[in-house]
Amino acid sequence: MSPEAHSAPRSLAEALRARDDASLAALLRSRPDLITPVPTDLTQLATRAGTRASVLRALERLDRFALQTAEALAVAPDPASYDTLLALMAGDAGDETVAGALPRAVGALREQALVWGADDRLRLVRTARELLAPSPQHPSPTGLGPTVQEATSGMSPGRIQEIVSAAGLPSTHDSVSAVAALTALFTDRRKMAKLLAGAPEPAREVLSRLVWGPPYGQVTADPAAHLRWLLDRGLLLPTAPGTVVLPREVALHLREGRAHRTPEPLPPAVAPAATHSPQVVDATAAGQAYTALATVEELLKDWDEGGPAVLRAGGLSVRDLKRTAVALDVSEPVAAFWAELAYAAGLVASDGEADERYAATPAYDEWLEQPPAQRWARLAQAWLTATRTAGLVGGRDTKDRTLSALGPGLDRSAAPEVRHRVLSLLAGLAQGAAPDTESVLARLRWERPLRGARRDGAEDDLRSRLARWALSEAELLGVTGRGALSSHGRALLGAPPAGKTGDKATAEPADGTSKPGAPAQAADAPGPAEPTGPGDKLPVHHHRSPDRLTPLSTAEQAVATAAAARLLAPLLPEPLDHVLLQADLTAVAPGPLRRPLADMLGVLADVESKGGATVYRFTPASVRRALDAGRTAADLHAFLAEHSRTPVPQPLAYLIDDVARKHGHLRVGAASAYVRCDDDALLNEILADKRAAALSLRRLAPTVLAAQTDPATLLEGLRAMGYAPAAESAEGDVLITRAQAHRTPPRTAPEPVPEGPPPPDATLLAAAIRAIRAGDLAATAPRKPVGEPLAGGELPRTSSADTLATMQAAVLTGDSVWIGYVNADGAASQRVIAPIRVEGGFVTAYDHTSDEVRTYPLHRITGVAELADD
Repeated sequence: MSPEAHSAPRSLAEALRARDDASLAALLRSRPDLITPVPTDLTQLATRAGTRASVLRALERLDRFALQTAEALAVAPDPASYDTLLALMAGDAGDETVAGALPRAVGALREQALVWGADDRLRLVRTARELLAPSPQHPSPTGLGPTVQEATSGMSPGRIQEIVSAAGLPSTHDSVSAVAALTALFTDRRKMAKLLAGAPEPAREVLSRLVWGPPYGQVTADPAAHLRWLLDRGLLLPTAPGTVVLPREVALHLREGRAHRTPEPLPPAVAPAATHSPQVVDATAAGQAYTALATVEELLKDWDEGGPAVLRAGGLSVRDLKRTAVALDVSEPVAAFWAELAYAAGLVASDGEADERYAATPAYDEWLEQPPAQRWARLAQAWLTATRTAGLVGGRDTKDRTLSALGPGLDRSAAPEVRHRVLSLLAGLAQGAAPDTESVLARLRWERPLRGARRDGAEDDLRSRLARWALSEAELLGVTGRGALSSHGRALLGAPPAGKTGDKATAEPADGTSKPGAPAQAADAPGPAEPTGPGDKLPVHHHRSPDRLTPLSTAEQAVATAAAARLLAPLLPEPLDHVLLQADLTAVAPGPLRRPLADMLGVLADVESKGGATVYRFTPASVRRALDAGRTAADLHAFLAEHSRTPVPQPLAYLIDDVARKHGHLRVGAASAYVRCDDDALLNEILADKRAAALSLRRLAPTVLAAQTDPATLLEGLRAMGYAPAAESAEGDVLITRAQAHRTPPRTAPEPVPEGPPPPDATLLAAAIRAIRAGDLAATAPRKPVGEPLAGGELPRTSSADTLATMQAAVLTGDSVWIGYVNADGAASQRVIAPIRVEGGFVTAYDHTSDEVRTYPLHRITGVAELADD
């Protein structure tokens, strides 16, 4: 037996034991569920890596070609050589592209512990084989059926001999040799060609219909002659009454050895749909970024004094979402996006009161004080990392309930990853290039194919919908401009400037290179490569490519966000300190206004239209609103004169003076409510007005009217009648209505909902690997036998006297010993320790398992054994 055979791993645990720390770290990084909690040793790690849930999660994260490779191994002999696998993937004629990409795919499967063994004995883990192997209940994606041996397992020996004879083979003495002879015939290309040459034409048509799957067909009790010809020679084998199957070996011959009709070794390229000037892209994105800030401000300003009510189940009602969309002049899905974005950024929340409503948070006031570029960066970062998905609003959950904006059920754990991946693909294009949407979706489907999904890409799966939403939302937010990634959007990802790669980029490690002599891989082909030969360690290399950017850590994201804000700042328009007043009672703001001017003008006038320039209209109601906020007519005249580049039009001055002259002439207070006025004729006019009937007014004195409604309703009623009343306090002072009066208590932004355990950082990986190695040392350390041989996993058993004597001897010699230990919770474990001293019923020793000095009560040690000399 060769030395290689002696060193070949006999199990997945032995294969993991042969890995170095870098390779184990790559495994735990790609499958973080394996260290939750940390395994005690490598045997437990291998067991956990073979569980159904973990294997399913790992398979779902494979790219299409790696998954195709695993599917081919599932229909290959177990174990299979690398050459056998290559023949299944490339076919008899061979395929240089497949041959060049296969090392990377096998390397990816090896790294994730889905495949183990040397190149001459590749083994797919048992659970993965069960999931991917063909069965009547779960057809294989390859379209292959069972082998001849599997299909004839329940067939009578006589029938098997009849098939052998009809196929032109000599009869055998037993069914096993007969099945072996039939299998050898079907796998011999020359003999099979000769056999099929004599098949009737209808029989060959039947085989052509079954060859690419599904391999099962229906036959009657008295099949036609061409079907009888196939059944007699075992080219079709019965599996149940009326059902036949095409054996795997026959299908592979007809396919010329290929397991898949269309292998996809390389990812589809992301094609540019249009190319724009980088300056145009940045300018367009910056303009949209400013619009995003203005829209969020307008949304929260509309909710300043208490926004829409919170539904009992949480979220906005359909009616409130429609009202918000009308107020923002956008569609309802876009309004839902802005509301969700403000919520993700921590700028809006429910106030938690009995009559619960949505309102701005105190963080909104802090956000308003920041420079525009920093405000945008906060929104962009919140969007990039949020798991809440606005595109789902209006859909149905699993219980057929409508999903509402700001309500529950909108979290999708894959959303941040898909957003980041879509932007990374855009970063891989030339600067200014806008991608073709379908090519982006095709690339994502290749990188994460859905098991059982249609391979033509027609299925609109969740990842495809998330990608479409990501592209549209990035354009709304100003991360992209005209469909192309902007400079500040590139910086937000931590990507290097367009046309440059280097150490400043944050890229996904490729973990390996292809075999010597293999065709070069595509620059954008993800994943690890195959080691250069049997027994080689998995190399760990790192390359940095813009389209393989990985999500940043919290600290890295903060740096990237600050860089994006710096790039965006000079692109945003400079705020203006003036407007242009016109004679038609409008004011034109030719650009963004400084905050004090915008705030005051928002109170004094109503926004009539938005765009490159904002048009404000002055109305009696808007002027009264400014007077209610505590401004006087003189203040308004001075404000307009100071900030207008044109003279204050006479109609506007008359409007202000006219409203101010009437403002506060009526006073409304709480009795439950009353109206008082020094002009009793005006009160007589109000009493005589039919519109005042709903207010139930009655005269208490010549200058006082009482009402049965509350003061707020009375104010609104009188204003609707065309009067300008003012509210007053119990002391008779005019109450000033100030904006931004309602805020929620301090609220934190919603935390993203992760998909499975988070990827471990370097510190956790190092500690986990050290603990696993130490536990494995204790479990596999050779030791001298103690009494009767121990069953697997059983702790050693020695008497108290023997345990004490062995410990004392180990202290004198400095040797390490193997012990069984039961802690205070009753959990049993085995450890390798080096005793330092024994006293007072305790042994102090260096524990190789935990890599620290610990003290153990002797009465909790079940037994001790000396380590073997070798």
